[in-house]
Formats: sequence, structure tokens, C-alpha cells
Amino acid sequence: MTLTAPETPAPPKPAPPPRRPGPARRTWQKVSPYAYITPFFTLFAAFGLFPLIYTAFVSLYRVELQTPGDMEWRGLGNYTALFGDEYFWVSLRNTFTIGVLSTVPQLVMALGLAHLLNYRMRGRTFLRTAVLLPYATSVAAATLVFAQLFGRDFGLINYALGLVGIDPVDWQNGTVASQIAVSTVVIWRWTGYNALIYLAGMQSIPDELYEAAAMDGASRWRQFFHVTLPGLRPTILFTVIVSTIGATQLFGEPLLLEGSISGGISHQYQTLGLYMYEQGWGFFHLGRAAAIAWVMFLLIVVLVGVNALIARRRSRKEAGR
Repeated sequence: MTLTAPETPAPPKPAPPPRRPGPARRTWQKVSPYAYITPFFTLFAAFGLFPLIYTAFVSLYRVELQTPGDMEWRGLGNYTALFGDEYFWVSLRNTFTIGVLSTVPQLVMALGLAHLLNYRMRGRTFLRTAVLLPYATSVAAATLVFAQLFGRDFGLINYALGLVGIDPVDWQNGTVASQIAVSTVVIWRWTGYNALIYLAGMQSIPDELYEAAAMDGASRWRQFFHVTLPGLRPTILFTVIVSTIGATQLFGEPLLLEGSISGGISHQYQTLGLYMYEQGWGFFHLGRAAAIAWVMFLLIVVLVGVNALIARRRSRKEAGR
């Protein structure tokens, strides 16, 4: 019997060195990320940045809608005339009051609705979809329906008030009543939208926090105030900022409630958006309308900055505890 030594395997061939990409490929790898985002910045520059800058430019001139090519330099004259106009301050006050009347109840109701939808119940998927239907409804259709509901003589709201012995309310001519009517449309449209945002925030809160609170004997109300609300603070700040911006730009609801760009007989519910539209397309003063647009823009920046500053100070105080 002859013994033979086992054959030793041949050593593996070394892998060829990786091929270096050519100059064109290296250039494309550097440029491609910018190429992907170029369409966004191009559209933003054309439809966002340029109109903003051009509006600031037009606000320094006297420009009429009939003769937009004839521009007369005024400097800050449009702004001084604006601040000297009584109806500007009326529209600013109306914007603030309607914003408070619509934003505060809207966010409170959205928070409660999201808390209910967060429980396990039958048909909760259908309910979550249903609360978004008002947001998907056309603002024109919704406002026209509410204008009929708030009718003085044949409106369903006054009919319901009459059943409990309350006299009919002139919802379109009364100052407070008309602002409540406009705020009701805003609340109806945006409550479900904010409720879904709150619901998404609630579902991101760890269940361990609720379990620990329940073991400590905390009721559902205590869990809501001590677990849910602190966990939703960034989400609440986001909805407050978005609602503030929306309230400052409010236009469609007050316009369609009565169909008047003056916001009622005595401008009782004319917002800054309606006031800008009235100056630009009612009185044909494009320069003054541009000045109003920039005042609205600066007002939004200030309000958002104040909200962010308050939230930052609050978070610092809690972190220092």
C-alpha cells in the first residue's frame, strides 16, 4: 500500500486592484447631489424668492393697477400712509381677535379628539379618516354652507336659538357675531387636521411611561397632564405656529361669508388679507397692497419668533430643574 501526500491547494489569486473612476465619473459624483436638488431651488427662486423681493420693490413705489408700467418713487410713503389708515388698524385688530377665537378652541378640541382617537375602539380607522374630511372640503363650499347656517332670517343656527327662547342674531352685521361665524368655519375645517397631528405625536410617546404612571396610581387624567402633554410639547408648538400663520393669512372664509371685500358694512370682520385685496384689486393701489403684504410677512416672522422664544425659555427652565 502506497501513501501519497495530499495535494496542497493552489494559493488564491490576488484580487485585481479596484479601477479608479475616470475624471468624468468623479466630476459627476461631486455634482450629482446638487443636480438632484436644483429643480426645487429653481422653482423656489422663481415662485417664492423672486415674488418676495419684487413685492418689496413695488412697495416703495406708487403703482396703479390700470397703469402698472408707470411707477413713481415713494420710499416709505406707502408704509406711512398705511399706518395712518384707520381701516388698517381695524383689520389688524380683527385678524388678532378672529385668530384667537379660532385657534384656541380649535387646538383644544383637536387635542381632546386626538386623545379619544388614541384609545383602542371599534371603527377608529374610519373615525380617523372622517375627521380629515372637513380639511379636504373646498373652502368655498364650506363657507357658503355656513353662510346659510348663520343666516339672519332663515338660518338653522337662529332657528335652534329660537327653540330655547333666544332672539335671532345678525351674524353678518354684528361685530362679535360675525367674527364668531368666521371663526366657526375655520374651527370646523382645521380641527380634524390638527387632531391627526396630535394623534401622531401621541403614538410616538413610549408606552413604558404610561405603564410607570399607572403603577404609581396615576389616573387617566393625571397621565394625560403629566405624560401626554409634556410629550406633545414640540407638536403643540408646531401647531400653534402653523395656526398663527394661517390666522394671519385668513382670506377665503371672511370673503365668502358675505361676498364683500370690505368685510361687512363697518369692516367688522375684515382681515389683513381682505384689506390687502381691497387696496390692490378694489382701489387699484398695487404699491400699497405690496406694503400690506410685507407688513403681514414681518408680522408672521415676529409672531413665530415670539412663539419659538417662549418655547425655548420654557424648555431651558425645565432642563434646569
